[in-house]
Amino acid sequence: MENLVKMEFPPGYQCRYSEKVMTLANVIGRKKAGVKPGKKGSIQWADPEYVILEAGVDDEMAEVGIVLGSYEKKTAAEVARILGKTESYCHEQLMKLAVYGACFVNNINGEDTFWTETWIPGTMEMIVNNRDNIKNYPIVSYAMEAYGRVRGPMSSGSFPVGVGLMRVIPIESAIDGESRKADYEEISKYLNENDIFSVSDCSCRTDREVMGEGCGHLKEEMCIQMGHAAEYYIRTGRARQITREEAFDIIRRAEENGLMHEIPNTDGSGKTHAICNCCGCGCLSMRTAEMFKNVDMIRSNYVSKVDPEKCVACGQCVENCPVNALKLGQKLCSKTPVVTDITTVSTPRDEEWTPDKWNPDYRTNRENVVDSGTSPCKTNCPAHIGIQGYIKLAAQGRYQEALELIKKENPFPAVCGRICNRRCEQACTRGELDSPIAIDEIKKFIADQELQEEHRLIPKKRHDYSDKKIAVIGAGPAGLSCAYYLALDGYTITVFEKEQQLGGMLTLGIPAFRLGKEVVDAEIAVLKEIGVHFQTGVEVGKDITLNQLRDQGYEAFYVAIGAQGGRKLGIEGESAKGVTTGIEFLRSVNSGEDVKLSGKTIVIGGGNVAIDVARSAVRTGSCSVEMFCLESRDIMPASEEEIEESEEEKIIINNSWGPKRILTEDGKAVGIEFKKCISVFDENKRFAPQYDETDCITVKADNILVTVGQSIQWGSLLKDTSVEFNRNMTVQADGFTYQTGQTDIFTGGDCYTGPKFAIDAIAAGKQGAISIHRFVHPGQSLVNGRDRREYKELNRDQAILENYDHTPRQKPDTLDPALKAETTFRDLRGTFTEAQLQKETSRCLGCGVTLVDEYMCVGCGQCTTKCKFDAIHLERRYDGKGVEFTEMKPVVVKQIVKRKGRIAIKKVKRALGGK
Repeated sequence: MENLVKMEFPPGYQCRYSEKVMTLANVIGRKKAGVKPGKKGSIQWADPEYVILEAGVDDEMAEVGIVLGSYEKKTAAEVARILGKTESYCHEQLMKLAVYGACFVNNINGEDTFWTETWIPGTMEMIVNNRDNIKNYPIVSYAMEAYGRVRGPMSSGSFPVGVGLMRVIPIESAIDGESRKADYEEISKYLNENDIFSVSDCSCRTDREVMGEGCGHLKEEMCIQMGHAAEYYIRTGRARQITREEAFDIIRRAEENGLMHEIPNTDGSGKTHAICNCCGCGCLSMRTAEMFKNVDMIRSNYVSKVDPEKCVACGQCVENCPVNALKLGQKLCSKTPVVTDITTVSTPRDEEWTPDKWNPDYRTNRENVVDSGTSPCKTNCPAHIGIQGYIKLAAQGRYQEALELIKKENPFPAVCGRICNRRCEQACTRGELDSPIAIDEIKKFIADQELQEEHRLIPKKRHDYSDKKIAVIGAGPAGLSCAYYLALDGYTITVFEKEQQLGGMLTLGIPAFRLGKEVVDAEIAVLKEIGVHFQTGVEVGKDITLNQLRDQGYEAFYVAIGAQGGRKLGIEGESAKGVTTGIEFLRSVNSGEDVKLSGKTIVIGGGNVAIDVARSAVRTGSCSVEMFCLESRDIMPASEEEIEESEEEKIIINNSWGPKRILTEDGKAVGIEFKKCISVFDENKRFAPQYDETDCITVKADNILVTVGQSIQWGSLLKDTSVEFNRNMTVQADGFTYQTGQTDIFTGGDCYTGPKFAIDAIAAGKQGAISIHRFVHPGQSLVNGRDRREYKELNRDQAILENYDHTPRQKPDTLDPALKAETTFRDLRGTFTEAQLQKETSRCLGCGVTLVDEYMCVGCGQCTTKCKFDAIHLERRYDGKGVEFTEMKPVVVKQIVKRKGRIAIKKVKRALGGK
């Protein structure tokens, strides 16, 4: 832990050892007069306070600055009299100090007046907020970052609530109607009491960016200065002047982007000169709470409270909590212990706060779920959609809000409502009683609102990065998902697709009786509406290269070309006429070609694609269709629902047979010989089929459709790049960030994982967008402050299920009962009626709930703005008021004495066997 409390230096840093600059650092730090520079009682040469001044303060500036003292306002004339220098000389040096950031300057009573204040909040932010300093002296960022890390441990437990150097101010809507609220905890108070305002970049996120540790949160024009600070910031070029209305707009924009409010808390109760808009992963003040658990240093007087009866564990509050004070848990009773209280017990209030109690990895080790787990539906959905949440919204008739919640993770709910493999339903706790909730049908009902243009949800863009161009290669579910989320961040996005149709395998690989093309088109129309550009019939690598796109200004690439080629069997007779891959067959059918089959068709394969091929064969004229697959019925990869649908269409499924050779006559396939498969996987569950070569059958066939896997057709797309491939020709990339060996190329979907499902690709697309957003902004880390999306389901076997709605699972009617499914490519599956929807949503057991760590909660109110169920509120717990910095010492000393007493009492109790 030693390195955590030391200043770290970038390569090439050399100390100047200026005694005058060191003296100035001691003056600003209010050290005792006469302390020898660099010795005991002084700031040290490698301390951040000295380093940040040394970068841009010379001896002449320091000499003049020393005379200012600390918190004493002086004019240049007054300094000149003390120093024995000319007024013009002193004014020049003082202005240099002010421009650098080592002191304030205001025009008071017609004269320039200068003074110094504390390091943070104050001098260090001012130095970092000078863009020239960042450019010329990047070391200043390292120094500001180090200050709280080096000094933070010494302050743990030493400040009572309300007296810290910074203070969280709740989002005002979170405390509306609160009878005990105080005006000093309302943002509007500070904005309404001031007349001059400015806005600058966030200094914390700026210095993280310089160090390459940025978190991707919006930093530009996020911090507001008021009064004397605004005058200073405007005059020294640190910020631009804004109106009060613009300041309120910045506050709203910050809240929309998940940022919280803090103020410098050193001006006295109800007074401040700035409003910061902070994130938990970049803010150096918030680090005090997260890394050292010294929450009292910054908290507001409020804490979050959850009403478990209203909470539906959608997870929006958890994902947006800046300090990870919220986690998803279990609402159902259980035969085994369940975590119901996550409040931190070990705190610096009454314990010696040693390094073993710190959390130095707080930016990468956030947890969304308690150890005993949460809702299985959210856990098992690859996109971790707030399923319990949108079911509740649908039950309340709030369909637009339900759609909005779904689209936070999945921009194609209407598509998924028709083709998802329903891992949420497979894991549903209700399935332990009778039948799982028809989650996909509920989602389909909600999403079908969007198929009507007048009800279409067009989301609001979060940022404007239209000057940055991103290329998405492949218009399948992964590429479209990535394009959607990048477009919401305001980037200029172009999707390149080598086919003439958009949608990838959604369009060319899935038959219309499962997914109508009008559904895909309707959801892609939303992407067009938010500004995504499409170029079809363009094969990157052939028609245009990545380097040519780079020359056109594209800064990053998301490669998601899917796995659109078929695989062959490698057996005798495979090249005969009448043998083709199922993928090629589906592509021909879905492209509108006049495909006609006659006679008997054999489909080789047992997955969902094989069933799609078989059912399409029925519809294209084949009089008899049989499927042969290696797996036994109980381990067939196809879903049970699809198997049943195929059998209803008189398709015969033959299990445990593998192809041996194709029989031909005059170059045309006439049959196929199969051998008995006795096992598919070895003892390690790896694919390693074993056969009984003595048990064979021969089957006549006019058409053979091979559907045993898919291949990736790379062409020359990644030629001359550093991207590497696996043996199966999937691309290698980081499993969390999706960045490949070529830093500006990211990937996802089937070309990365091999053939999977649309929802997997959609989830990967969003994560790729997050990585690209960070990548194209210099200095951003791809991992810091990022949700790891690690979920754990509750123990369904131990859940106690007593009182529940006994309504049976609802099933939508067929659209045209008189029409036989096998005679049409229309999707005849209906959608729930509103009455069915209400019945089905009532079946949800409401497994999950949000838990609050009341100690770690800083009372920012961000969670309340994300909850659509009125389930989480701020309650006033404390009554701490701010104290002016010059009056802070006796308050802190009193707290330290009290704390030492509590620590001593706790030690005695433990020694006597208590807790």
